Amino acid sequence: MKIRTNGIELNCVVEGEGPWVTMSHSLASNLSMWDGQARLLVSRGYKVLRFDTRGHGASDAPGGSYTLEQMADDLHGLFAALDIRDTHWIGLSMGGMIGEVYALKYPGVFRSMLLADTTGRRPPNAEQMWGERVKLARGQGMGALVESTLERWFTEPYRKAQPAVMARIAEGIRGTPVDGFAGCCDAIAKIDVLDRLQEIDCPALVVVGEDDHGTPPEMARQIQANLRGSELLIIPAAAHLSNIEQPAAFNEAMLGFLAKVCG
Repeated sequence: MKIRTNGIELNCVVEGEGPWVTMSHSLASNLSMWDGQARLLVSRGYKVLRFDTRGHGASDAPGGSYTLEQMADDLHGLFAALDIRDTHWIGLSMGGMIGEVYALKYPGVFRSMLLADTTGRRPPNAEQMWGERVKLARGQGMGALVESTLERWFTEPYRKAQPAVMARIAEGIRGTPVDGFAGCCDAIAKIDVLDRLQEIDCPALVVVGEDDHGTPPEMARQIQANLRGSELLIIPAAAHLSNIEQPAAFNEAMLGFLAKVCG
């Protein structure tokens, strides 16, 4: 369904009954990234909200730069429209960043946070790195980013063993609007909330693939160190999209964490 929030329309899916769980996807992806986890959560008695971030999937993709604060406001409007007053949060990569910013801007809404393969602070070369990718996308289309993105997102053995998965993920990358990709690149290139994460007061689990080079285990350790009482899980034989490359390990951690925080 489409919901108007913060001046744009966001595409979202709601499934199941029980405590709310909200899931937020990575850059150049869409809500289908969570298909496997959503089915599992619904079967275990959770009510799951998935949405396409602004600039992605079937949501609006306005031109110009975006900010993470703006995307947090998008989410806040979505929650208001669906009468969500508290929810568990699961965000990977950009989805984790949106969650961090949201939790700081709107404290008390998240009952817990699972932050996967994400960061709290931009690297020194962030604006140059993301700027080069935006330039390539604008000049040659999103297809020009597919090969390098898949190489960052998955380990080589997995890529070779799962051509059908690679084709599906590649389709999602190609289908991302260039304006949406560029706007979100501008936003995530500026993230700098690591030192403020200690202000967040809810249970948290930080998950990262052992072979994630974009948001590596060292960054996950820094996030975990700044989130009071949080836990860290490093998943072996996984790169950036750890929920897809190692779903059994990811799902076990996700369900165990939610069961614990739900009492």
